[in-house]
Amino acid sequence: MSKPKVEDPVMEAIRRRFAESGLSRQELGEKMGYAPSSARQSVYLFLKTGDPQMGMVRRFAEAMGISVQTLLK
Repeated sequence: MSKPKVEDPVMEAIRRRFAESGLSRQELGEKMGYAPSSARQSVYLFLKTGDPQMGMVRRFAEAMGISVQTLLK
């Protein structure tokens, strides 16, 4: 049997903040510095990951106007 997937608490916080923000994936992607042509898809892939890279967490936090430490609590 496979173990149940344990959700990464940082990604839980990121997804919750995104959902509460009211931003579209396109809007968030552009705030994170992605080109308009790839912003929506890039955010989709980022939100889908279970193991985010720290650089992406920083970009998300900056785009949302919060500190990385807020996401790590």
